[in-house]
Amino acid sequence: MSRIVASSLITAWAGDTAQPYFAVELALTSGTIRFWSGYGERTINDDTYIGAGQLVGITGLEEVADLSAKAVTVSLNGVPGDLISLALREPYQRRKCRVYFGDVTAVDVVEVFTGRLNKMTIEDTAETGVIDILVDSKMVEAEKSSNRRYTSASQKSRHSTDTFFDYVAAIQDAEIVWGRNG
Repeated sequence: MSRIVASSLITAWAGDTAQPYFAVELALTSGTIRFWSGYGERTINDDTYIGAGQLVGITGLEEVADLSAKAVTVSLNGVPGDLISLALREPYQRRKCRVYFGDVTAVDVVEVFTGRLNKMTIEDTAETGVIDILVDSKMVEAEKSSNRRYTSASQKSRHSTDTFFDYVAAIQDAEIVWGRNG
């Protein structure tokens, strides 16, 4: 996937003391959570990100030239117990996630991954816990089969007044005379 990388990032990474970081945005039902792999607060695209330091990790980022479906895992380490219970209550599946890559000395970032939350694994200990979130790319949706059926009931579940499929059963075995006298 080709991307446009801002010149400020290219300059920062070309220097002797590059300070790269990742930032993650999770659009959950209860609100959007934003954190980055540094310390303190950071403003990215007019939004405030909370520093998680070494407590955040991202694995599985891979640049591919084809349209294959990929997934990344966002890990949060050292999560306190009250946040673990919040994570257990949150309906997270299919919520949007974005991963950015930037440099501390530059304002600009590059979006390196966009996907939807799929699975959350929680390891809870007496004091802290670990939350691993599997995020599927947009291409995973394209590979999944649809559970929709071409029936009147299925159509009415989405559009209650639509009668398009009401007569399919009646005409299924009908003989239609076409182009000749009957």
